[in-house]
Amino acid sequence: MPIPVFLELVEIKAKTASVLPFILGACYSWYNFHSLHPLLLLAFFIAMFLFNMSVDILDNYNDYHHAVDEKNYKQNTNIIGREHLSLKLVFGLMTSMILLATLIGLYLSYAAGWPVLVLGVFCYLVGIFYSSGPRPLSSLPLGELFSGPTMGFMITLICVYINTYQDFTWNWSTVLGVFLISLPDTLWISNLMLANNTCDLDEDEKNQRYTLSHYLGKENSVRLFVIMNVMAVLALVLAVVVKIAPWTVLLSLLVLPVIYKNVRKFQEKQVKKETFSCAVKILAIGSAAQALSYLVYIIFTL
Repeated sequence: MPIPVFLELVEIKAKTASVLPFILGACYSWYNFHSLHPLLLLAFFIAMFLFNMSVDILDNYNDYHHAVDEKNYKQNTNIIGREHLSLKLVFGLMTSMILLATLIGLYLSYAAGWPVLVLGVFCYLVGIFYSSGPRPLSSLPLGELFSGPTMGFMITLICVYINTYQDFTWNWSTVLGVFLISLPDTLWISNLMLANNTCDLDEDEKNQRYTLSHYLGKENSVRLFVIMNVMAVLALVLAVVVKIAPWTVLLSLLVLPVIYKNVRKFQEKQVKKETFSCAVKILAIGSAAQALSYLVYIIFTL
């Protein structure tokens, strides 16, 4: 399998949705707990990245099998049909990644404690059933509800716990702190799926995929897209106000013009090839700005 095809199969361009929450979790751990466990952190990153890639392969694999639109979607749009990939090879690659990620996850559970196992099992179930089963989450109006919190919040929470398990206390204050710091990523990741479903609305309906955009309609879906971007920016500021993030995180507001420009562009047109990238850019630029502005403070105060 050529490398460009493999990278498209695992949807490498969307990996900021997992890498940046991971970086944010590490920064939050050091700023609030002054604790990092580099080896456990590296193991978690490998497991997370492998499983993320396997879920995207599974998504393409299941979409290929479940496609109702045989001529256009299955043969011309889906990468498996378009590139004439061997289903046996794709399935073997996917299961190998899942198995390796599971083994690393079990090691992390042994090293850091049972909460890693519980949180990991939840993420695995969401990842598998996102595109599997008679009614996959991605084909229901629940996709945004599960994708954002699972990747934005849960990855950050697991990362924080792995780094601070010796001091971590499971109470509302601790969990809500992690939730607030991860809220921008959570909303931007949910918006990624919302934008995708809004752009693909006609094609999804032909393939009997009734997503949130189907029930809201394009106009209300775009309104929700805007609202979640506003909430993400407000959450950035609130995290500094309640002192779970350093003042440098306010520097991430410098990217507001870029976020505003892409929100406006998506409002004007919802076409996959032309404006879905707006949601990708907002996630990448907004999340990177938050993580890097956090990291800047940590580096200069070491």
